[in-house]
Amino acid sequence: MIDPRNRLNDLSNREWLQETKSFWFSCTPPRSPLKATHPATFSERDIERLIRLFSKPGELVLDPFVGSGSTLLAARACGRRSLGLELIPEWVEVARQRLAEESPSDYADLSAEVQEGDARTLLAELPEDHVDFIVTSPPYWKILRKRPGLKAKAERVDRGLPTHYSENPQDLGNLQDYGEFLSALGEIFEACGRVLKSNKYLCVIVSDFRHGPRFVLYHADLAREIEARGLALKGLTILCQDNKSLWPFAIPFSFVSNIHHQYILMFQKPGPKLRRSGKC
Repeated sequence: MIDPRNRLNDLSNREWLQETKSFWFSCTPPRSPLKATHPATFSERDIERLIRLFSKPGELVLDPFVGSGSTLLAARACGRRSLGLELIPEWVEVARQRLAEESPSDYADLSAEVQEGDARTLLAELPEDHVDFIVTSPPYWKILRKRPGLKAKAERVDRGLPTHYSENPQDLGNLQDYGEFLSALGEIFEACGRVLKSNKYLCVIVSDFRHGPRFVLYHADLAREIEARGLALKGLTILCQDNKSLWPFAIPFSFVSNIHHQYILMFQKPGPKLRRSGKC
């Protein structure tokens, strides 16, 4: 039973309570050949869970870095409309092809649009307070451009798959300076805040990473950047990826961790305080 005061989702209070746990176990089904062409994807099942938590059926979901289109497929599976923005023509085509071939039959006619171009430009063209929920996984700086190691060689190079997003100079994954990269991301998330409706949510899925000898707390750096752009950090959920393979990085010489989790950074756009009514 859905509480009549619930304006966020169509979950019962008991179902909502289960989603407040600060860690989730990722559910990762096998990737389709089309999805596998993209060098950095996430699980539609995990995104469906977020969409059901932070929106209602028929509402509009936005992904400003849509890549292979996983968010749009997840939105369709949940009965939500969706819009994805993507800079690189190759990935635009992959996303559109996946929508045509992999959409759930029950919602195949539900609006799901991929727009090609720079997110900064495309977001500026959208109306203010237009979107009900935003979920994405942004670029990981330039780490996909480093010389392939054991993992990348086995999973990408040996299979003839791309190891980085593109050669496009507008691609944030090609920026050389980490501070400049974070600032550019901040601009995009500030623009996301403009198109997001008041009191609605934005979720960003990221992992920390190594760059040479340095371990980068990407999730913390990005959280600070987005908060500085006017969105309020409301929580953080750890997404455990217990099904990933282990790789013997630097063994037996030094310790290098296998990163088997991601962070879901949860932000809310400030707005008028929602009025509480009825008995608690």
